[in-house]
Amino acid sequence: MLGKIKPDLQQNLFKTRLTELINMEHPLVKLANEISWDKMEAEFEKLFSQGGRPSIAIRKIAGMLLLKEMFKESDESVVERWIENAYWQYFTGETFFQTEQPFDPSNFVHFRKRIGERGLEFLLGQSVSLHPNAHTEAEVQIDTTVQEKNITFPTDSKLAKKVIDNCSKIAKKEGVVQRQSYKRVSKQLLRESYFGHHPKRRKNAKMARKKLRTLGKRVLRELERKLPENVLKDYEEVFKIYLKALTQERNTKDKVYSLHESQVACIAKGKSGKAYEFGTKVAVVRGRKTGIITSVKRFSGNPHDSKTLEESLAQSERVRKSVGGTRPTKASTDRGFRGIKEVGGTAILLPTKKEKTRYGQQVARLRFRARAAIEPCISHLKRNHSLGLNFLKGVLGDIHNALLAGIGYNLKLRLNQIIAHIIFWLQILFNFSIKNKATIFAETKIMAF
Repeated sequence: MLGKIKPDLQQNLFKTRLTELINMEHPLVKLANEISWDKMEAEFEKLFSQGGRPSIAIRKIAGMLLLKEMFKESDESVVERWIENAYWQYFTGETFFQTEQPFDPSNFVHFRKRIGERGLEFLLGQSVSLHPNAHTEAEVQIDTTVQEKNITFPTDSKLAKKVIDNCSKIAKKEGVVQRQSYKRVSKQLLRESYFGHHPKRRKNAKMARKKLRTLGKRVLRELERKLPENVLKDYEEVFKIYLKALTQERNTKDKVYSLHESQVACIAKGKSGKAYEFGTKVAVVRGRKTGIITSVKRFSGNPHDSKTLEESLAQSERVRKSVGGTRPTKASTDRGFRGIKEVGGTAILLPTKKEKTRYGQQVARLRFRARAAIEPCISHLKRNHSLGLNFLKGVLGDIHNALLAGIGYNLKLRLNQIIAHIIFWLQILFNFSIKNKATIFAETKIMAF
């Protein structure tokens, strides 16, 4: 059942109250007081059963999930840092300073699966609500990027070697006696397949790659023959992926680039430093004036940018309406989105030279100069949050990681605004105190004279 944090007003002789340790004017304390934890608990309460052992409190695990995304921590490291940081403990609703691990890091996996995409959209909406006017902003900016998956650079040789090794593991697990495992042979062939572009190695590397594929098919056919029918049904989908990886050619569509992450696509974005990226396409929707992210939508394969508009704007509408907002009326994009002029009442604006008046040309120029601000926003999502390299498993991991990156970005932006506000008032007070000292000093000099 749903666990709750009960307020403890009783003093403890052996524990220190957090309010006695920390500065209550700290930016993280102010941010914690702005977040509506009661709404969050009411939203997720229906996902838990009425009876049974109490779960981890929503504020504790959801708060740690938010901290993880704000400061780009892993599931393990955020738990370790939580023990050391009194402000993080206050943010997650603790009353007394804790010296032990709150829960096992694997609970993050279960919590993300429990709340799902809908729950993460709710959290994104809560992060948007911290910024005034973000949920009613008329114009948004849209762009796409690649969320790379944490996989090795794919080659035919690597995939064939992995198929051979995986088939050996399956045979050992199911008690199948193989005619030959090809463990040492495949290892040597993989070495020989390296540096195939060199003229002296081209022939041997080509033969090694071909031999690895042949051995992979041989081992796969042997397993299909020897495994019982009831066991073979469990491996049917896996063997299809293995066979596709062994038989695919250069021009094959929907190629397999990873055996354990078969949904990964090869996407070329025209970058000079990185010609190809292996992952999934993500569309980002950002407010023009506020700069707040209201949608981070993941797409399978490599669709044209114009095909991503409908779903990304629909997600933005859901997120904004969850906090009493409206659907954006305008969306400025780059030329990669050409082909669509309107989606669900939202006008799609492209940089063109069709403006007749000088004033219209000037407005368009300013609009699309402002649209370029989404590029550093995406860079922040990749470098300072989790969009750069996705470590979460499967299609659900792609969806969750993209949304969590947007949540972390909005919260970190609000935290930076609070810090800037505190610094601003400190500067005013400091200048005021200097002026007062100068006035007092001048008055004392006149009196002494």
